[in-house]
Amino acid sequence: MAIESNMLALGVQAPNFNLPDTISGKELSLGELKSSKATLIMFICNHCPYVIHVNEGLVHLANDYIIRGVSFIAISSNDVDNYPQDAPDRMKIVAMQVSYPFPYLYDESQDVARAYKAACTPDFFLFDGDMKLVYRGQMDDSRPSNGKLVTGRDLRKAIDLVLNGKSVPEKQLPSIGCGIKWKR
Repeated sequence: MAIESNMLALGVQAPNFNLPDTISGKELSLGELKSSKATLIMFICNHCPYVIHVNEGLVHLANDYIIRGVSFIAISSNDVDNYPQDAPDRMKIVAMQVSYPFPYLYDESQDVARAYKAACTPDFFLFDGDMKLVYRGQMDDSRPSNGKLVTGRDLRKAIDLVLNGKSVPEKQLPSIGCGIKWKR
């Protein structure tokens, strides 16, 4: 069943974290990964059809904006005991297959997902250069079954506004996807 994101309050400071990167094997912190221009934190996972649907678009989006100084960070917080396809070793395989140009971090304790009030995969949080939340919501209006192309329109618009020093409108549509698989 698909659920919507929680729509964390705009203007909040990004909660810090230190998580293992399943691609490099290193522990990485928000302080190391953030950008002075804009930082997009994405809660994703391997098995969710909503994430699988946007994966190629995420790679295009990241490749278009990383060269402009935007930082992209993917985090999976799913319970791997009940969803072993989301385990760190499989995260690395998916990241390599899809060619993620960003770190894919594993939030085993689920504390980071709770701190961000993440609810679904994918769930997107865009922070400005001061690490204040300026956008949370959908990548675009494409869904696995609606026939619309994945363009990243909503995220692209928000990132462009931040890069141009303009305010992102407060009216934002929530992301929709699979609920995060919380530990029992």
